[in-house]
Amino acid sequence: MTLTLLAIACLLLVTLGYAAVCAASPFGTCRKCNGFGRAITTDRKGRPKPGKTCRRCKTTGKRIRAGRWLYNRAARIHRDGTR
Repeated sequence: MTLTLLAIACLLLVTLGYAAVCAASPFGTCRKCNGFGRAITTDRKGRPKPGKTCRRCKTTGKRIRAGRWLYNRAARIHRDGTR
């Protein structure tokens, strides 16, 4: 029984920690361009050249976190349902 309670406590701690991160910083860096806003590419000689703009973050370098996206969706559904 204590192992089950320990697992539940760990899951609760991780969930609350992620919720706090989403509340404090709803945007994280883009995983595709690492927050640069552009894909860094190299030419055949290995020199960096300006890449194309990042389509995922639309050149901002920031993406909305999954937890914040879920919260925004739930809040919108609640707001639309209570009008």
